[in-house]
Amino acid sequence: MKLYLEDGAVFEGENFGYNGAVSGEVVFATGMTGYVESLTDPSFAGQILVCTYPLIGNYGVPSPDKFESEKIQIAGLVVSEYSEDYSHFDAKESLAAWLKANKVPAITGVDTRAITKRLRERGVMLGQLADKEPRVYEDPNRENLVARVSPREVRTYGSGPTKLVLLDCGAKENIVRSLVRPGTTLKRVPWDYDFTKDEYHALILSNGPGDPEMCTPAINHIRIAMREGKPILGVCLGNQLLALAAGASTYKLKYGHRSHNQPCIESSSGRCYITSQNHGFAVDASGLPESWEVWFTNANDDSVEGIRHKTKPWRSVQFHPEASPGPTDTAWIFDEFLNALPKRLRV
Repeated sequence: MKLYLEDGAVFEGENFGYNGAVSGEVVFATGMTGYVESLTDPSFAGQILVCTYPLIGNYGVPSPDKFESEKIQIAGLVVSEYSEDYSHFDAKESLAAWLKANKVPAITGVDTRAITKRLRERGVMLGQLADKEPRVYEDPNRENLVARVSPREVRTYGSGPTKLVLLDCGAKENIVRSLVRPGTTLKRVPWDYDFTKDEYHALILSNGPGDPEMCTPAINHIRIAMREGKPILGVCLGNQLLALAAGASTYKLKYGHRSHNQPCIESSSGRCYITSQNHGFAVDASGLPESWEVWFTNANDDSVEGIRHKTKPWRSVQFHPEASPGPTDTAWIFDEFLNALPKRLRV
């Protein structure tokens, strides 16, 4: 099996996943651990993932309750060296068996360094894992990927006095785990659900895949929540949705941020936090209204990593405070948001 890129480059490897052709946007991720988290992260929907860390599969796959969603979300996987022998106390099966069961193609024995270098120079591009060169490269970004991965039903967790709404645009399960506490009731709703008619105290905007500008219903509902003065916290795609609701704009990054080691500078303290990220779009700081400010900035490329309103309880971050396996430098963001609610609502 081969990886074909739309610029004509071809990388041949050995298939260790499902035997079938698949198209997607080819991206790379630099995490040394956490391939199970990446594969089940809905933000990777429609993408062929290239892992820069050479050894993948050595700790197998745990039980589904450890996943970030109910299934594998990536379109295909490319690794340098797949480990057939896995060892971990929590492992239930091999990575290869898991990929085959979910019909996800994967190849090993590929120079992932060469692919990564190509993507860094030319930007993300379309590709296909197949035995023969495709005639057409399908672009997943033409589809509303959020609509594909967002749940269709409403789910409720807990029974505490603080009523939270999680707008699920492809939320990672660890966001839910971070918000479900003895004092909270968390209502998890689809991306286009009209939560403005519900009774709630605070709104959380989740991560998700694709172009945020396709989420018009969600953006309109967020604007209503802002007019009502509801506290809002956005994560990843939620950062972009909050910015669009505020009147700013977004743009597509050259190759995105997908790693566990992105340095972000907090504006007021100057402190650098190491963060986990997975996104292909970013907020344009020049379009932020004067009542807003940049909260975090990426130390590598100066892109916006968080915004906040100067007087209202609205803020968001581009990275993942809930990251598992980490880093956990910014897990305090959830605590700070919940503790800033009126005293009678605090958890």
